[in-house]
Amino acid sequence: MKWLVIVAAAFAAVASAADISGTWKGTAEMQGNAIARTFVFKVDGSKLTGETTSEMMGTSAITDGKIDGDNISFTVTAKFQDNEMKLNYKGKVSGDTIKLTVDFSGFGGGGGQTIEWTLKKAS
Repeated sequence: MKWLVIVAAAFAAVASAADISGTWKGTAEMQGNAIARTFVFKVDGSKLTGETTSEMMGTSAITDGKIDGDNISFTVTAKFQDNEMKLNYKGKVSGDTIKLTVDFSGFGGGGGQTIEWTLKKAS
């Protein structure tokens, strides 16, 4: 019986991670300006893929994505003014909200700058 409870708890943790599939809309502050981005997540077990779109940088694929319980991480290769940069996102899922942090140091010589995103489930 004890093993059944442990297996059920492990399954519940995986099932809740799969819940982020779909469209999420997020906002962040960058140099005093609010910026918006849409994320479309696809989950397959612990693998996270999809795409993200913003007015500033267009559409980019989500790669190297992982889900571990409530923690997520992924990479986006964005193009801005003919420069490509890899943005590494890390975050935590809490119900219908995801809090993400991205290292933006490659953007305009930002020198270690991070941006915090708050995403809400859209569909």
